[in-house]
Amino acid sequence: MNLWQAFKMAFKSIAMKKTRSFLTMLGIIIGVASVVIMVSVLQAQNRKNLEYLEKQGDNKITVSAYSWNDVNNETGQKLFDYCLSLSDYIDGITPNIEMYQESTIQYGAKTLKTNDWSNITIGPSGREDYSTVYSLVLGSEQYGICNNYKLAGGRELSYLDIEKSNAVCVLGSNVKKALFGYTDPINETITIDGQPFLVVGYYEPIGMEYYEEWDGRIVLPYTFNRILNRNQPISDYTIKGKNVTASVEAATLIEAYLKGLFPTDENGNPMNGWYRVSNNSQQKEELESQNLMQTLVTGAIAGISLLVGGIGIMNIMLVTVTERTREIGIRKAIGAERASIIAQFLIEAAVICSIGGLIGIGAGCVGTLIAGKITLGETSMLPTPEIALGAFLFSVVLGVIFGMYPAIKASGLQPVVALRAD
Repeated sequence: MNLWQAFKMAFKSIAMKKTRSFLTMLGIIIGVASVVIMVSVLQAQNRKNLEYLEKQGDNKITVSAYSWNDVNNETGQKLFDYCLSLSDYIDGITPNIEMYQESTIQYGAKTLKTNDWSNITIGPSGREDYSTVYSLVLGSEQYGICNNYKLAGGRELSYLDIEKSNAVCVLGSNVKKALFGYTDPINETITIDGQPFLVVGYYEPIGMEYYEEWDGRIVLPYTFNRILNRNQPISDYTIKGKNVTASVEAATLIEAYLKGLFPTDENGNPMNGWYRVSNNSQQKEELESQNLMQTLVTGAIAGISLLVGGIGIMNIMLVTVTERTREIGIRKAIGAERASIIAQFLIEAAVICSIGGLIGIGAGCVGTLIAGKITLGETSMLPTPEIALGAFLFSVVLGVIFGMYPAIKASGLQPVVALRAD
């Protein structure tokens, strides 16, 4: 018997007992669909986490340091001066001061409120849209390069703007659109709580999904910290490394420097304050490693249902062998070899799992669309071809593995014994 005949017999056997065949496939269908949905949703979430780091910019280092006894921002100034000495490793450093109080921004008849989360809208995808959230941040002339912003027009803050506390600002794309629409805002004047500021530049949209407020920032010289922020100590800094290696080296040096600034107790904990150094490149590597582990664990958990389905396949194939004992006896009596008997039952098990796998992939695609809409607000999320192909091949392999024992049992029947079966 050739392979084509074996496949024809397999489909004929499945068609003769449609209900039983479908119930047998159900375990495979559920297992494949579970694998496809769970792994696809997890990978989509992981992609968003990686995108968040990539949008922030490569080789980015964030540093926070604060001393309880620091009244004149001496710690921040020492850190800033030390980072300036690391010019071989870094391209820029900026204070990163978020203004959390509510302020009023005006241009002509248009008014915006900063840190106003009450007017958040629901976007077309059904999730919250933060593009109407605006904020003031204080930074240096290197704020844009350190935070991965690109100018769409005008210029960045300059050293003289910082040194002389010039009342100038650079707008995020959402602020520019809200106040000026499609007109050029350069050299126009806006007011912040009644104080005029000259617009000298505006940024391109970062376009970070779930973080639209990043495009709602207005950047001012950090020397306005005295006026707008009651001269609070500056504790947060963002640093741009020259490359991955340089950023790792710079982060190590900065952490060692801060450790020298903060005396520690016997447990190694700072006694007069706190500090933290975080490197985007290292975070990205760690996140990728965690993502791979989570995907493997999630796939393994979902694969348990496939194993259960495989046991169902073996059970039904044993029943099939019992039902077709006389047929097997007749075939062996007229000269059928053991290999052909094994191939027939393996092909039948593989066909059942293949059909179940294909239906499971279809169910998984539908489930992924629904899960993506519910969990991530995405309306067009589908499993990758690699996930679908992997789940399908796994289901076929399961059919072969769990169909092996019934096939061997069938091939081992003695013709005389098989022919006597009812």
